[in-house]
Amino acid sequence: MEQSASSLQRGIWIASYPKSGNTWVRVFTQNLLREMSGNAAGAQDINRLNQHTVLETNAAPYQQILQKNPLECSSAEIAQARPQVQRLLAERKSGPFFIKTHLGVARIDGYPTINFDMTLAAIYVVRNPLDIAVSYAHYAGRDIDQVIEQMATPAAGSYGSERFVYEFIGSWSTHVASWMSVSHRPVYLLRYEDMLRAPFKVFGDLACFLRFAPLPEQLNAAIDKSSFSELSRQESEKGFVEKPPTARKFFRVGQADQWRTALSNKQVSKLIEAHAPMMQRCGYLLPNCGADIVPAMRSIRQGDAPSSMVTADFRP
Repeated sequence: MEQSASSLQRGIWIASYPKSGNTWVRVFTQNLLREMSGNAAGAQDINRLNQHTVLETNAAPYQQILQKNPLECSSAEIAQARPQVQRLLAERKSGPFFIKTHLGVARIDGYPTINFDMTLAAIYVVRNPLDIAVSYAHYAGRDIDQVIEQMATPAAGSYGSERFVYEFIGSWSTHVASWMSVSHRPVYLLRYEDMLRAPFKVFGDLACFLRFAPLPEQLNAAIDKSSFSELSRQESEKGFVEKPPTARKFFRVGQADQWRTALSNKQVSKLIEAHAPMMQRCGYLLPNCGADIVPAMRSIRQGDAPSSMVTADFRP
């Protein structure tokens, strides 16, 4: 008997624009589940994140639905199959499960990128686009100026490969707006900078959203085992299966405000010009209706705003 849409609402999306902290959140949730189960002998293996998290772009279920190699399919065929694939992922699970994605919420060729019939909730991770530009350039092995252009492109997407299908992403601003505009499912907003600044509070609040009730020592242990130093150590010792060949390291720095020394004034101005409204909304720029971007850029260069340009107590 076919399951109804409401009975399939099991998927909890871990969504973000690329290089915003998605993997960090995935590692934390799995470390926390391990701690709460009492089976936490060491930290979560970063090469076994599929224990509790599904990669939506995995090519195998697309091949099952399409009955041919996804690399031979058009973007329209992938778009049509996507809701069916996401339903299939939910049908394979007996309870709530995490799904990793960089998809923006949109309709492509008339089909939704996110199947909300199988969606229980979402965690959305946002990061300062100035730092994303630096991190994404290292990750993709591309020039920073090329990445800045991509981040402002409404139709931007990833390329398909033998392992993963095409993923619609959009610009940074439209990506953030698309997830922040979801009103018919719970969406929990996390900022990368807040995870760095106050991990116990931020990850503790996330645990509450997920209806987990860890003991303080379990929460602390999960945070410690998800630290950048631990993730970097594991990658150095045994590699990371999700690292693309274009990147020297996946876990490269794990800090905020890299942009201050890595970007030129022109690059900073270009990013602010493209994304100022959403940067203000997310707390990365001083709120100023219609402010000229040059004073805004000069202000943050001179360090007038606090670290990461946070000007208020931002609470997801």
